[in-house]
Amino acid sequence: MGPKSTEAYNEIRSWIESGELGPGSKLPSERKLEERLPVRRTALRQVLARLVSEGLLVVHGRSSYRVAGGVSTQAPEGLAPWKIHGRRTIYENKWVDLDLVDVEPPGVDRFEHHLVRLHHVAIAAVVDDRDRVLMLWRYRFVTQSWGWELPGGIVDDGEDARAAALREVEEETGWRPDALEHVVTYQPMVGMVDSPHEVFVGRGATRVGEPTDQEEAGHVEWVPLSDIRGLMAKGDLLGSGTLVALLHLLANRGIGGVTAAG
Repeated sequence: MGPKSTEAYNEIRSWIESGELGPGSKLPSERKLEERLPVRRTALRQVLARLVSEGLLVVHGRSSYRVAGGVSTQAPEGLAPWKIHGRRTIYENKWVDLDLVDVEPPGVDRFEHHLVRLHHVAIAAVVDDRDRVLMLWRYRFVTQSWGWELPGGIVDDGEDARAAALREVEEETGWRPDALEHVVTYQPMVGMVDSPHEVFVGRGATRVGEPTDQEEAGHVEWVPLSDIRGLMAKGDLLGSGTLVALLHLLANRGIGGVTAAG
């Protein structure tokens, strides 16, 4: 791009990164953008196409643009939830509870549904200034396989999930994140298992020593984000938390903030 196109690109990007235009906000029309920016229509469309390719804008309709991250899909109304008539615990210990829940879906006879309750979990994706993410190469006996994982673990009773993520990174890797930002909470197997997983991301970390959690220890490595698609294709990424966090980073590459990877 030439100097004027670069100026226009930087100006639109600044509107987005400063919050002047929030997620889902409609960009002014091309005519109004021409009045505000030092470019003509052809160069402007090249600038807009670049912002779309970087994930900052999405095309809306035939010729208008919105800031990425907005939600236009509305949840349907008037649907009935399942009725819960009771529950009984058939097994429990400090790690897992197994319940049978008496449920009645709309229009279906009631039946007993198994429900597994596991712990609240926090996972952290920490990226450095070279676009590498802090990971562990570990063996998991459940699947009898080796693979790369992000640091993370159980949130203790009364503990803040962000504090747990910070603690787990330091215990498992020996690196202390500069800061972490919450990006999503999800359930890894919502049909039968209740185990809220919270994903945090951040940029920068300081080496403070060796890992202290020997049970969860593994080979510590700063893995280039450019390797993630290949590792995913090879099946070398273990755990839903790792996949969700890394997919978030890849989806937001080029967008400002700690969620960005470039």
